[in-house]
Amino acid sequence: MTRSVYVTGIGRGDGRQVVELGVMELLTRRVDRVGVFRPLVHDGPDRLHELLRSRYRLTQSTESAFGMSYTEAAALQAGRGEDELVSHLVERFHEAAAGYDAMLVLGTDYADTQLPAELTLNARLANEFGASVLPVVSGKGQSADSVASEVSNAHHAFTSLGCDVVAMIANRVRGTEREETARRLAGQLPEPVYVLPEEPALSAPTVAQVRDKLGAEMLLGEPAALARDVRDFVFGGAHLPVFLPALTEGCMVITPGDRADLVVGALASHAAGSPAIAGVVLTLGERPGAETMALAARLAPGTPVLGVSGGSFPTAAELLALEGRLTAATPRKAEVALGLFERHVDTGQLTDRLAVARGERVTPMMFEHQLVDRARAHRRHIVLPEGAEERVLRAAEVLLRRNICDLTLLGEHSAVRKRAAELGIDLALLDEDELPSDAQASARIVDPQTSPLRDRFAETYAKLRSHKGVTVELAHDIVADVSYFGTLMVHEGLADGMVSGAAHSTAATVRPAFEVIRTSPDASIVSSVFFMCLADRVLVYGDCAVNPDPDAQQLADIAVQSATTAARFGVEPRIAMLSYSTGTSGSGADVDKVREATELLRERRPDLLVEGPIQYDAAVEPSVAATKLPESQVAGRATVLIFPDLNTGNNTYKAVQRSAGAVAVGPVLQGLRKPVNDLSRGAMVSDIINTVAITAIQAQRSGDRAG
Repeated sequence: MTRSVYVTGIGRGDGRQVVELGVMELLTRRVDRVGVFRPLVHDGPDRLHELLRSRYRLTQSTESAFGMSYTEAAALQAGRGEDELVSHLVERFHEAAAGYDAMLVLGTDYADTQLPAELTLNARLANEFGASVLPVVSGKGQSADSVASEVSNAHHAFTSLGCDVVAMIANRVRGTEREETARRLAGQLPEPVYVLPEEPALSAPTVAQVRDKLGAEMLLGEPAALARDVRDFVFGGAHLPVFLPALTEGCMVITPGDRADLVVGALASHAAGSPAIAGVVLTLGERPGAETMALAARLAPGTPVLGVSGGSFPTAAELLALEGRLTAATPRKAEVALGLFERHVDTGQLTDRLAVARGERVTPMMFEHQLVDRARAHRRHIVLPEGAEERVLRAAEVLLRRNICDLTLLGEHSAVRKRAAELGIDLALLDEDELPSDAQASARIVDPQTSPLRDRFAETYAKLRSHKGVTVELAHDIVADVSYFGTLMVHEGLADGMVSGAAHSTAATVRPAFEVIRTSPDASIVSSVFFMCLADRVLVYGDCAVNPDPDAQQLADIAVQSATTAARFGVEPRIAMLSYSTGTSGSGADVDKVREATELLRERRPDLLVEGPIQYDAAVEPSVAATKLPESQVAGRATVLIFPDLNTGNNTYKAVQRSAGAVAVGPVLQGLRKPVNDLSRGAMVSDIINTVAITAIQAQRSGDRAG
């Protein structure tokens, strides 16, 4: 039977999209097939549904996700009564829910719906759908007493109508009132109550929204900068010395287009990083001269400069009521929303109360969710040597918002801050000597060139490499390299792990690890695996990145390491030692190497299920296995696939990734004393996030947390 949860409110302005997104996140962690249903919809695109489709890769048709329009519903209820309306929507819901393990139902929005008794209608629909109810109450602008009363009244309203309430949520509560509100509500209701504070980054419109609202022309700037949040509006009219102190972080400057001094001053301030502005709107249809605009483009490349024909006052009037929206075009806001939800909702408790049984299949999305959950459960500190790289900064923002790990970004302070400002990324950076808090993940910048740690690291590195003739003077230059500096942070316990490679070669990342971290006592070599996330399962491929032509002993070691890594990340290891022949059907040096490695593996780890030599198709396809190795416990069911050499492994993982649409997470290095992982130089932001999460999980083995 499909498990359904109905998220609803009691009025407008409750910001329940945050809750709907958060619940969808919880559902997709548990089961593969999750559907969405909105009983009543306004004309035009449904922005939240578009976001859910995009973010969670929903294959459900748009038509099946909606019951009917509000206009149709009002007419049907007026002409034939509520029973007929409900009957129609129940039929549409069951059609939509067929074939899904769980359904997220999005309640009505109380916005010009022309429906009487809307709360009662939501309650009745939830009951008829057989859905549990998660009511959301707006706390915007209210005192703790008022919010507590609203929550209690809403709880009574839904329970008195027969609803199965799983929890109550108070959203958009003033930050100063959040703790007091939570205290007043603690233990007052039979179900848990979660209190979410107002989050300015969610209510802030983006530059793109400002442009669309004003119908403005983009005169300067990069399209990516349209995603910046506009946290304030500053209206320019005063002289420059008075104007500059009025600028605030993330503000949008609105000024007449003939005030070239204010335009240049605002962009120069942004370039200096004090403060970083969101952009500039030029009013009155005026534009500074060509020379001024050229200077503006050089001062703050990428920063949006918009032009409108209206005056500053009517422009201001249009913008002051503008609020941010969660849409498919604002993925950063989605991360902010999920971070807010996960910080203030006991997601484990709520998942249990939703009572959605975990599915047997592990999809790529479920695997990625599991990585994030496990990393966040015991937060670790990861160093990112490529601190000014755009993808790294964007990944860092998500990692911090989702409370996945603490970070150190390496690089020149001004360069990292300026690049973050240009991208509109707020990392709330700590000073180098500040310790991260236990409550929320944080980041700091460390410049290896000027850090007090440089001398200490030089002495450490010189001792480690003295047998190679490395002196302290030479080491002082070497450790200024970000890869060496980051590796030494891990070695010295100042970070729990390192992730690099977005802008550096594999050799630049791995060589310092070999020299400083070195192999663990139970490993003869360092190797790697990729987690290959297929549509219905996760396979582990090793070694596809490090060892060109391992011998039999090394191949057996790679298999042991890969099985250990697989088990650590929830994949039951059934090992296939791959070759171009299966069983005893072939001969030759290459096959003999795999056969010998298989025997060595069985001797070393008789507890592991292993088969080899075996061809890839016999390892993963039950029908082929039934013909070639019918008695094997591994054939057709292999989860850990060990390739005989780097050429075979690297080409196979790339072929499967591109041809089968698999998500390849890795390479994950194994066999080091402490975790260091390499990225592909083509890595996307999501790849960086996954690799950092994996590194944090690897670091959890020690139990100690770096300072």
